Amino acid sequence: MTPTPKTLRVRRDGDVLHIELNLPERGNAVCEAMLDDLLGVLEGQEPSVRAVVLSAAGDDFCLGGDRVEFAEQLRREPDGGGIRTSGDKARRVCAALSRNPAVTVAKVRGRAVGAGFALALACDLRIGAQDATFRLPEVALGLPVAWGGLLPRLLDEVGTARVREMVLTGRPVGAEEALRWSILQRVAPAHALDAEIDAWIRPALRRPRGGLRMTKALLEAHGAATRLADASVLDGELMAAALVAAQRGADG
Repeated sequence: MTPTPKTLRVRRDGDVLHIELNLPERGNAVCEAMLDDLLGVLEGQEPSVRAVVLSAAGDDFCLGGDRVEFAEQLRREPDGGGIRTSGDKARRVCAALSRNPAVTVAKVRGRAVGAGFALALACDLRIGAQDATFRLPEVALGLPVAWGGLLPRLLDEVGTARVREMVLTGRPVGAEEALRWSILQRVAPAHALDAEIDAWIRPALRRPRGGLRMTKALLEAHGAATRLADASVLDGELMAAALVAAQRGADG
């Protein structure tokens, strides 16, 4: 039996699995425990699930990786071993969303930053409230955009010029602009998000499971074919190297 997640709220509603990030007091920052919980839920998902809705408690979807935990991992393993392990888990979580046989939907309210942006982008469908914003602050923090395969997927779905601007300036992209850029596919008032999602995924819930599963696999395969130089397997190594170098610089 899968252990009860400590950082998530999970419920099954018919053929729909709802996963809610549930660390609102920490901005739903992605920590090791959350990665473990997400892996446990997604890799243990029942075959009868036809749709997965990823949302978050509180005002913000996710404010990125847990930097306090990063620092603790570096103290325990100065060579960055813990960071590399977390990076591999992050890649597996995002792959479990993007390659999921069910339709995956991100429901975004408030800010989606860094790792939170990656979790949302890994989903097939993305709907945002009117207050939703997306930001990549990594360059300002001295870090590479290397978490969960975010960069190659973002380049593929949004385009190089726009991604370059997002990464180099670090400016937030609001909901309407995110809609134009295909970061979001729909925008709705916060109070209407659940109804919009229900109507949106209803056709998928009626599709034969085999056809849905094969179509999802084809879409993912064709998407991967356009990412000929997908270096996301190196995300953990890149993040570890950057954080170790930054720590050594701080230590003088």
